[in-house]
Amino acid sequence: MKKQWIVVGVAIMGVSLAAIGAAAQGPGPQGVGAEEAAKSHAPRSYNPIKWVKKGPNTTTEPLDAKSDQDKRLTSKLQVQGLLPANTSLTDTCSAIKGLDECVAALHAGHNLGLDFNCLKSNLTGMRTGTEMSSCTVATRKKPMSLSNAIHVLKPDADAKGEAKNAEKQAHDDLKGART
Repeated sequence: MKKQWIVVGVAIMGVSLAAIGAAAQGPGPQGVGAEEAAKSHAPRSYNPIKWVKKGPNTTTEPLDAKSDQDKRLTSKLQVQGLLPANTSLTDTCSAIKGLDECVAALHAGHNLGLDFNCLKSNLTGMRTGTEMSSCTVATRKKPMSLSNAIHVLKPDADAKGEAKNAEKQAHDDLKGART
């Protein structure tokens, strides 16, 4: 008798789990294009990170995508003395991959008295077209972090602290330019 109840219990659990699994799949596609979606055998992503819609990251977008922000930020940096009056942020930062990194490099160069072209050369791993004889350029031709570039150009400075300070200043400038 005991064995029969165990068999009946296992059978009930099997049927209920199958019904729950079918209900968890949800209804098929509905509305316009439902037939094509039903025919499609493309697997859906099981990665939950891909389910979340992400907005654009304003600090790493290309500079030309935000011309209004670029104009405000250019004038702000010119007032602070980080950019010469006749240059734009787009021209100055063309080789650097992100706006935040470029503004941080401008701040670091201004704070430590470093030549921005030397700093940009170390950050990008490419020689710029300007005079580079006064620069201490790393022997490797790979991009460096801001703290490593500061250390190469000014070994006696607290490179990590100065890089962190410059990144905070850049973050504040970008935050102010967005509003």
